Amino acid sequence: MSTDNRMDHLLINANLATMTDNGRPYGTVENAAIGMRDGVVAYVGAMSELSAAPHDLAHRVTSLDGAWVTPGLIDCHTHLVFGGDRATEFEQRLEGASYEDIARQGGGIVSSVRATRTASEDELLKQSLPRARALLSDGVTTLEIKSGYGLEPDAERRMLRVARRIGRQLGITVRTTFLGLHALPPEYRERRDDYVSLVCDTMLPALVEEELVDAVDAFCESIGFTPAETRRLFERARELGVPVKLHAEQLSDLSGAALVAEFDGLSADHMEWASEDGIRAMADKGTVAVMLPGAYYALRDTRPPPIDAFRRHGVPMAVASDLNPGTSPVLSLRLAMSMACTLFRMTPEEALRGTTVHAARALGLDDRGTLAPGSRADLAVWDVRHPAELSYWIGGQLCRDTWVAGEKRSAT
Repeated sequence: MSTDNRMDHLLINANLATMTDNGRPYGTVENAAIGMRDGVVAYVGAMSELSAAPHDLAHRVTSLDGAWVTPGLIDCHTHLVFGGDRATEFEQRLEGASYEDIARQGGGIVSSVRATRTASEDELLKQSLPRARALLSDGVTTLEIKSGYGLEPDAERRMLRVARRIGRQLGITVRTTFLGLHALPPEYRERRDDYVSLVCDTMLPALVEEELVDAVDAFCESIGFTPAETRRLFERARELGVPVKLHAEQLSDLSGAALVAEFDGLSADHMEWASEDGIRAMADKGTVAVMLPGAYYALRDTRPPPIDAFRRHGVPMAVASDLNPGTSPVLSLRLAMSMACTLFRMTPEEALRGTTVHAARALGLDDRGTLAPGSRADLAVWDVRHPAELSYWIGGQLCRDTWVAGEKRSAT
């Protein structure tokens, strides 16, 4: 083999959870090698099937000494850019204060909006980078980050710019989602329709033109926005050629799952109150159901998503951290995987598929999420003896290294 045809790097003596459908759990290939060239996977297979000696096939060869390799994890639902935190509210609730008491005192989402609006772009970046790094240390190589704590043009723009800067500074893919219909800002309390018009007719078109928006989201709930308001936003997004996703059926069934499926939505997220009709609509359109067990845990909810119905209808299930200051201060996607297994009764394999191949689909990314020739070389190397350990262990540092587009990153 000529030098020009050699791979850039070949990892040998590994066990691979490819997450492909090769007929084995996790798409397992044991005693394997994985090679990378120009940022993509060039070889996946057993060591015994290599066509020549490793050093004849690649410029660099590294033995992983039996470690497991998975696709880099993908956190497909986060709100990690925000100002301040709400730890004192957490303490107040445990001391007996109700959510309404806290809101009357200026707390709740209003406090996050206030802290985010008053923070400069650099201040938001400084506060948000440690949260992103925490996720990356746990094997994440692709992130979604939503806006939604600005609720006015300049603050929403700052949030999305910070999300883009996080991707550039950390050298990872960050997909940005505009969540203008997250909550009604205080100054529009008596002018609800005016705010929806601002989001649909002014904010969204401007942010799309500035290339700050990869997808559009809304909080479709009785305490959020109605299906009619959500539909208006989705229609505008479709006119602008932007895909949609939805916070749906978390607290009640407003048929949000069917609505987002009608617009060929990427995902419907939360889904505790999802109906059979909504699930069927998602199955017909290939819309991903994103499980967010962190919020379920933090809110001490008692109604889990209908996992068996998703399985029965063949709806792909993703798992995400939902990292946010109010209802899911989760800094580990692997912890969310463990919660999805323990609280929702997903299997460890489903949880790993939910943070790789199905999470990629929930972001509209078809170049990652599996270990296969031609896929983007985003990898995570784990010091475990079986992939189920990724959901089994609660906490701890299991990720040895990650690779992003073929470049090695230390997980610590």
